[in-house]
Amino acid sequence: MANFILSAFADEAGGGILSQIDALKANGLTHIEPRGLDEGNISSFSSEQAKALKKVLDENGIGVSSIGSYFGKIEIRDDFKPHFEEFKQCVENAGILGTKNIRMFSFYMPENENPAVFRDEVFERLEIMADYARKSDVWCCHENEKGIYGDTDERCLDILTTFEGKIKGIFDPANFIQCGVEILPAYEKLKNHIEYMHVKDCRMSDGFVVPCGKGDGNIAELLRRFSKKEGNRFLTLEPHLKVFDGLKYLEQNCGADSVK
Repeated sequence: MANFILSAFADEAGGGILSQIDALKANGLTHIEPRGLDEGNISSFSSEQAKALKKVLDENGIGVSSIGSYFGKIEIRDDFKPHFEEFKQCVENAGILGTKNIRMFSFYMPENENPAVFRDEVFERLEIMADYARKSDVWCCHENEKGIYGDTDERCLDILTTFEGKIKGIFDPANFIQCGVEILPAYEKLKNHIEYMHVKDCRMSDGFVVPCGKGDGNIAELLRRFSKKEGNRFLTLEPHLKVFDGLKYLEQNCGADSVK
């Protein structure tokens, strides 16, 4: 059976790391998936910034479950080279922060175009990122996200089976619901590849994110099934019940982050 460890995108509670840590402690959480901070998104941190963040986290007994990066959250026709150069620094920062996981995505698709047309380009980019990360014993963890190549369960399965041993999966039920994907069949399809889960619920009828248990994510049953996996498994809390500064940044710079 899984040993669940609660983590969170604490930027939904505040921008400064100390206010985020206060929110984690107030809710009994021991880990964070850093994303938005007063200094900017975690993806753009330098080594020095990562070391300073690690020092504060260590002083407060907070571990890092994964890097909440925005890598892969650019258009598939955007220049990949500078994006990959930033990713290299993020891999180094993962080591500094003491995690082996980097959340990533599979690139936004042009509107009204068939994602299958871009499969080869998507997979070439994913392979470059995954191969680089594995050299440092870091895992790229792919999150399903509305509008990217891997926004449906079928295309996520395509990614995770093709890159088995290189890329692991993150299961975000709310993001799947916003793509019209039924949650429990999707989980059964992807369960062998899921490393950790985002705890976030959504209504199928209108795509609005709602408190867990109030939507169509079948959260209780989903967690029951996920609990059958072995070892430590992170559950990252991501309520998305208000617009916060980190979300504004993502929407302005990296595309909307699945919230209405």
